[in-house]
Amino acid sequence: MSTAVALDGPAGAGKSSIAKRAAKALGFIYVDTGALYRTIGLAATRAQVEPVDSLQLDKLLEEIKVELTFSKDAGQIVLLNGEDVSDEIRTPEASMMASKISAVPKVRAYLLDLQRNMAKENNVIMDGRDIGTVVLPDAQVKIFLTASPEARAGRRYKELIEKGMSVKYEDILSDVIERDYNDTHRDVAPLKPAEDSVTVDTTELDFEQSVEAILDVIQNRINN
Repeated sequence: MSTAVALDGPAGAGKSSIAKRAAKALGFIYVDTGALYRTIGLAATRAQVEPVDSLQLDKLLEEIKVELTFSKDAGQIVLLNGEDVSDEIRTPEASMMASKISAVPKVRAYLLDLQRNMAKENNVIMDGRDIGTVVLPDAQVKIFLTASPEARAGRRYKELIEKGMSVKYEDILSDVIERDYNDTHRDVAPLKPAEDSVTVDTTELDFEQSVEAILDVIQNRINN
């Protein structure tokens, strides 16, 4: 029987990097569901389709193919119609579009089976906004990973600067706050901790401490 770890939390909480490291330590597959929404958002942006345009969005979903593949060296690779878009979906613009596109019920339904099948077939750490509440409600381990908006914006700013991107901390903080509001107030699958989840706040923790905190929760839940 496979083991599923559901890791939820707001944008910029470090879910992806922390989950990736924890999955490697446990020998699990890491599944970044946010990348799936970013990919559909990218497809919508390229096709100039607005999330509120129901007919055009229906057509777009019929025409695209979103896939996750896994490489031992590169980890998770996201494909849009066979094209590797793993880097292109990591911009602030892609993040905001992902927030809009993820609020559309038909988009969430489109991706639901893909996510659940991954958890059925593999030991996974799956991160997102509604993994413990909607996607994998029966996951053996549920964690809500969070940090203050300022801490999350600071980490994102540092990450983008190191990639050579020209960004302002104030703009990123504003985006984080807006994304939090959108994610927690949407009608479909709003961001919130699952009732049986463990909250881990990493505001005062560095990366290694955050990974250890997550591993402690996972191992305690699995072993008890």
